[in-house]
Amino acid sequence: MGATDVRTKLTILADAAKYDASCASSGSQRSNRGRGLGDTNKIGICHSYTPDGRCVSLLKILLTNYCIYDCRYCVNRVTSDTPRARFTPGEVVQLTLEFYRRNYIEGLFLSSGIIQSPDYTMEQLIAVARSLREGHQYYGYIHLKAVPGASEELMAMAGRYADRLSANIELPTSEDLQKLAPEKTRTDIETAMGQLGVRIAEAKHEAKKSTHAPRFAPAGQSTQMIVGATPSSDAAILDTASTLYAKHELRRVYYSAFSPIPHADDRLPGQAPPLVREHRLYQADWLMRFYGFEATELTTPAAPNLDEKVDPKLGWALRHRAFFPVDVNKASKEALLRVPGLGVRNVMRILKIRRFHKVTLEDLVKLRVSLTKARPFIVTAEHNPEALRIDRDDLAQRVAAPNPQMELFSAATSARSGEV
Repeated sequence: MGATDVRTKLTILADAAKYDASCASSGSQRSNRGRGLGDTNKIGICHSYTPDGRCVSLLKILLTNYCIYDCRYCVNRVTSDTPRARFTPGEVVQLTLEFYRRNYIEGLFLSSGIIQSPDYTMEQLIAVARSLREGHQYYGYIHLKAVPGASEELMAMAGRYADRLSANIELPTSEDLQKLAPEKTRTDIETAMGQLGVRIAEAKHEAKKSTHAPRFAPAGQSTQMIVGATPSSDAAILDTASTLYAKHELRRVYYSAFSPIPHADDRLPGQAPPLVREHRLYQADWLMRFYGFEATELTTPAAPNLDEKVDPKLGWALRHRAFFPVDVNKASKEALLRVPGLGVRNVMRILKIRRFHKVTLEDLVKLRVSLTKARPFIVTAEHNPEALRIDRDDLAQRVAAPNPQMELFSAATSARSGEV
């Protein structure tokens, strides 16, 4: 196979991989100890992000975009007329090594369409990772797609070589899957997640007893949900995410806005949802994972979709004004985390500061707290007249970002650092 042919394949299969947002690269540490190629740092190898927070420093490709499934939302479905290509495992290995040596990438994210069967596809993905690890002593980051329906033995083998695995839930509900991807079932997907979760937990337990214990997907598992391909509400999406976090201890749920595809099924929407919807779901997800919010708190029966004009924490605060104002010098950590504009790191700093002196507005300014957002909801050591106006009708307009689309881009850095 000539270099031109490989470049053509790369063009097709790298573009096809852009629809999978679940590429993550943190939570694992792997050192070559001077015996091989590459290292993986547990704090994350990704140093470059797109404006909406996606990592771009992995070689992100499909092994093939041929697929035996006919998922109606997927450009690679069997009935699509998209250009097709297929790498051999050896070609993916060589691309990864060449790109790594040129300092283009720091890891590999490898997914695939389903060819022949789930087991055969999983075997091909494993062959790439095994060759990199054992044949080339590659210690860089590897994220593999875990194919629902593949055998438990193959899942176990994949976890030996990969830092992270992801079995995509695809759509928010079983009904959505039945409608748009009838060959896939929620049961098969969650069975794969459950198998991975058990082995990840076992590996962690063994690692506590011995530093030489075999590792299994040390960066855990993640999944992806497509947003806007069906009428399912944000409430349904967050309920599914919350269930998966609790049941399978996922590291991340990724939300990917539906992208209209050529010659689409009539059941699919004609346009993508606004990008700010995806952004709000990520904010809500962060609140569930790190701020103590339940999924049911972030929407209401009357408004099952997140407000695009205000972030979900501010939305909760505006609906629960009786909870405020919160005294930053007396409130618990849990109460402080409910204050708009206070992130996890700054809450911990406030708790530390108040052990030595009363927290003032000046202290919050030094911490770079967004006082425009936080001030109406707090009491500090000095008089704060804004807190007396918690019931005013125009509060939302006074504290919300004037342009949600601009907020989406300006908040990318703060969202990654946990300041919500």
